[in-house]
Amino acid sequence: MRILAGQRIGLLGRNGEGKSTLIKLICGELEKQSGELNRNKHFKAGYFAQHQVEQLNLDQSPLWHIQSLGDDISEQEARNFLGGFAFHGDKTLDKVSGFSGGEKARLVLAMITWQKPNLLLLDEPTNHFDIEMREALALSLQDFDGAVLLVAHDKNLMESVVDEFWLVNDGQVNPFNGDLSDYQKWLNENRWGAAEKTSKETKENSAASRKEQKRLEAEQRKKKAPISNRIKKIDQSMLDLQKEQGKLETLLSDTSLYTEENKAKLTQTVDRSNEVKVELESLEEEWLELQEQLEEFN
Repeated sequence: MRILAGQRIGLLGRNGEGKSTLIKLICGELEKQSGELNRNKHFKAGYFAQHQVEQLNLDQSPLWHIQSLGDDISEQEARNFLGGFAFHGDKTLDKVSGFSGGEKARLVLAMITWQKPNLLLLDEPTNHFDIEMREALALSLQDFDGAVLLVAHDKNLMESVVDEFWLVNDGQVNPFNGDLSDYQKWLNENRWGAAEKTSKETKENSAASRKEQKRLEAEQRKKKAPISNRIKKIDQSMLDLQKEQGKLETLLSDTSLYTEENKAKLTQTVDRSNEVKVELESLEEEWLELQEQLEEFN
């Protein structure tokens, strides 16, 4: 497998298959156990994972963190840069200890971006981000000149940033020919194969083992039930919202709505259309996360 400048790669695979491990190998946080890993002499990685948030100095400010990355970084230069990550005015001087999880994650991303890597390795970068910050990150990644390797449950981020997918499965990495819908089909088609493999690896011939296996399977069915039920409810909610979205779009295409006498109705329709869009995005993300959880049981 090869990563070239400008590539936008999304890593797919069930939880535990090794997506984060692959990223850590590439950036050097882990040593390879076999095979070859070659880096270009100009290779410079920017690696983001949620655990890096814990490495921030809680007693210092965003301004201090950026200025600590070099000897000649002026205060104004650092302030201007931080503004692109939604740190403005006095916020650049506040202690990190009072920041939310999303603000800390934004600061880590700002520090990584400042160092101008030519490969960004992003492991679930939008956890704790609101929708506005997720959209801002997607736009900034589109403008990034280097390569991007992304692991995310955020369906919208994947679709707006990624050009190609790699599938991490059964100890191997291979190109995945398809989009996220094709990946969901692949998960469904390979669900029972994965379950059979796990069963063969763990099965013992004793009667006690078979009894324990049945108990575990019953536990799994019990745990899976609320997830499956929630997925069904989300499917129905998304269907209802999509129908409403269609009606709202029809309303907004009617020129009579844009008259002075219908001004209030227009505002109400636009507001509801935006609300429906946000609700759909949230439900799509939850649906993908629940499908991943369901796969863990299999």
